[in-house]
Amino acid sequence: MIVDLPDTTVSKIARSLVSVREEGGAVALGRVLTLVIVTAQGLQEEAIEAANDASREHPMRVIVLIADPTGEPKLDAQIRVGGDAGASEVVVLRAYGEAASNQEGLVTGLLLPDAPVVAWWPDFPPAVPAASDIGRMAQRRITDASTKPYTSDRLSQLGASYAPGDTDLAWTRLTHWREQLAAVLDQPPYEPVTAVEVVGAGSSPSTGLLAAWLRLKLDVPVAWRYSPPEEWEHGIQKVRLTRASGDIVLERSNDIDATLTQPGQPSHDIVLPRRTLRECLAEELRRLDPDLLYGRVITEGWGLIGPPATAES
Repeated sequence: MIVDLPDTTVSKIARSLVSVREEGGAVALGRVLTLVIVTAQGLQEEAIEAANDASREHPMRVIVLIADPTGEPKLDAQIRVGGDAGASEVVVLRAYGEAASNQEGLVTGLLLPDAPVVAWWPDFPPAVPAASDIGRMAQRRITDASTKPYTSDRLSQLGASYAPGDTDLAWTRLTHWREQLAAVLDQPPYEPVTAVEVVGAGSSPSTGLLAAWLRLKLDVPVAWRYSPPEEWEHGIQKVRLTRASGDIVLERSNDIDATLTQPGQPSHDIVLPRRTLRECLAEELRRLDPDLLYGRVITEGWGLIGPPATAES
């Protein structure tokens, strides 16, 4: 069910939510959190689709805020429930002109009572998410360094502005890589790693975060570089761990598989699929406490690694 509310107010939207819930038989008792998505016009549907999919694991209210400071002051809204909202209820707010100036006021009256708030900027996050209008009310704040704006110092900015509760989907995409590498090092011969190499696409901030994590956890030199675009277009390509008995190499073969090579053992393929937006969002919604490891990686580990090598080096 979709209900359009042109030129409305927050109080009218709240009343309409109650009415829609009563008429459609939908209930909010099982909602466990409120997810506030701050995005731009034309970019919201992919985020809403990911949130709807994630809501099957985390029933929630989704508030999508699209603020346009130009034009006549006006607030348009759309309510989606039932099949149009997965296991969530979605409220899309389009605020224009002066009505867009107070983002906190637009959202506060629509939050689920006594439920945690998670803020997500799929693109163009504020310079300091924790200090923004929406960020101040959220227990968790999710950004994505792989989306706009594309700047070379994006990860450095994340470290400089970090506050407990911040996280980034470029970090979440590393979960399976970190699990595989940790599992390999938990097996004999238990030799110390003496050097690390990380290779990935220039468009992948996850490459730098993986290098920073390995530098922080292993306390050894880590070299990382970007592959030429014609050689590798997306994500992490390869990790090499050097030990006295030989190198351990985990290298992606395609979007689903990777090959693990270890000294004295036959190479074998492992399943290492690229993570979808829905999977990453669902993982972040499983925890509402600060991700302390991410905080250490982005503030400490990032400062321990040097700049990446160029594609030609």
